[in-house]
Amino acid sequence: MVVNILRATFRSERYAAIVLALAAIAGLLVANSGIGNDVIEFFHTHVSAGLPALNLSLGHWVTDGLLVIFFFIVAVELRQEFTVGELNSPAKALAPAAAALGGVLVPALIYVTVAGASEPRGWPIPTATDIAFALGLIALLGKNLPRRIRVFLMALAVLDDLVAILIIAIGFTSSVNFGALFLAALCLLMLWQACKPNKVRGLRPVLLVVLSVFTWAFVLASGVHATIAGVAIGLVMAPALAQKAAHALMPWSNAVILPLFAFVSALVVFPQVHLYELDVAFWAIVIALPVGKLVGISVAGSIVARFAPKGSGIRGWDLIVVAAVAGIGFTVSLLMNELAFAGNEALRDQGVLAVLTGSAISIVLGSALVIWRARQAGIRR
Repeated sequence: MVVNILRATFRSERYAAIVLALAAIAGLLVANSGIGNDVIEFFHTHVSAGLPALNLSLGHWVTDGLLVIFFFIVAVELRQEFTVGELNSPAKALAPAAAALGGVLVPALIYVTVAGASEPRGWPIPTATDIAFALGLIALLGKNLPRRIRVFLMALAVLDDLVAILIIAIGFTSSVNFGALFLAALCLLMLWQACKPNKVRGLRPVLLVVLSVFTWAFVLASGVHATIAGVAIGLVMAPALAQKAAHALMPWSNAVILPLFAFVSALVVFPQVHLYELDVAFWAIVIALPVGKLVGISVAGSIVARFAPKGSGIRGWDLIVVAAVAGIGFTVSLLMNELAFAGNEALRDQGVLAVLTGSAISIVLGSALVIWRARQAGIRR
């Protein structure tokens, strides 16, 4: 009975959101404490799995390895919505896609407008949405919100992250190993075949795990961000098998992977700079992340909703709630910042502070709107 209670608790999105927030706070506190440097150095320790491409730091084993499982679970749920759920028609699926596009373009334009030609490489930083934190906030504070809001945010955030991964692959990857990508695609094809009825039934679980691991390893070796492997596996695997696997992995994801991911991602030392020393890039990120997401997603989503059939997508204040929450950039934005300002340590530190500030603004605004809309929804019930 105790085991069943624990499993049910670990599958709860509210539990996951609370633990995620606590882990992130713990990471920030530890990083800026007396033991911060030692802990950060520990997660910079490299551990090799025997191949050059798999020689990763402990932190990257979490963000590029374990986090793939979370993206797999999200992809399985997203495909369910695209087939039999809230997004089961092209008209319904178009809305989050358009909103995601607006949520990428407008923050980038705001950054370029504010920063001008002084630091042009920073434009991708405010384009990302942290899916784990965004969904966690909705789960924690939006108990009475309609389910379609969470589904819309999930679809938008996944598409947003895929765009971010493409930006990394095209703009910040010096060379893509297309041979490794081909091998990853071949592994996906074999995985799809192995999921068919009467195909290696006895060895299927082992084979699916092996093919999934090889898919991840080849994507990682290609230079493309490895989390895209989790999305691809979740979309390729047979629905029944994928849902069974996601159900089994969810307690581990919520209890171990996401908290560890949040802790490692939040191991950021606040840069010691005075207000008057802050670069224009800092202000560009701080403005573009919350304002750009709010405007871009709201406008693009509203345009599509205006011409979409009734009952598809979300409108009005529900759309604004999603747009506000989507401004939580955090992890992916920090990754973009590290890549964009790799040659300028001082600017990179300011970028970290800007991402944290912009994300904090979105958390405060998004939380207030989520609580307000959840109360309204509760009153209607």
